[in-house]
Amino acid sequence: MRILGLDTATSATTAAFLDTEAGIEVAARDDPPPGVRPRHTTELIALLVDVLGRAGAEWSDVDRIAIGVGPGTFTGLRIGVATGRALARAHGIAAVGISTLQSLALGASAAAPAGVVLPVLDARRGEVFAAAWSTPSSAGGPWRPLLEPLAVAPERLAELAPGLGENRLAIGDGSLAFRAVLERSGTVIPEDDSELHRVSAINHCRLAGVLSPPDRDGIRPHYLRLPDAELARRASQPT
Repeated sequence: MRILGLDTATSATTAAFLDTEAGIEVAARDDPPPGVRPRHTTELIALLVDVLGRAGAEWSDVDRIAIGVGPGTFTGLRIGVATGRALARAHGIAAVGISTLQSLALGASAAAPAGVVLPVLDARRGEVFAAAWSTPSSAGGPWRPLLEPLAVAPERLAELAPGLGENRLAIGDGSLAFRAVLERSGTVIPEDDSELHRVSAINHCRLAGVLSPPDRDGIRPHYLRLPDAELARRASQPT
């Protein structure tokens, strides 16, 4: 199967191509420097074209598009999901919505065999997006969800963490932003420069290869909470 993947849930824009039969994996990403806004609008299509070109593939070769559905930033998710759905429709390709948190967990599963992976993304406003899975003890073994995706204060996540099980590994930019809080719960967090903290669309492709695609128009962003503008509007209304 030949799968094209994309994710815009975080500040990074990431794309990848996976050919499961030929063993081809190509990935690309754009990480804006600190203080620079995400460049999803300008970079996403360019990255998708880049990975296809480096893989020697055409749009007609793609069997499936793996679209990251978050949770993540409101604007980023809207851009990524809309782009992925439009490309799938234009080229007649099946599409699969992929949890950004589960993809992040998959990338760290080898570092936590028979343990718990806790992907954590910085949700801003003093919150994180998080979920947890128990990792399989052997290749191809079952994954068991331990914590459904939620938006939560890091202090509350630290309270929940011990109940998820032992050998916990937290990854993602949220685990770095709130390292001290989460480490006090006994959760291990890799060094700041570890690749485990970075969302990669190649893991979207791997997950998409084993999932059944829904109607592409049924793929929706997983926001988990209202956008900042709506929250500000509600806060300004008199009670």
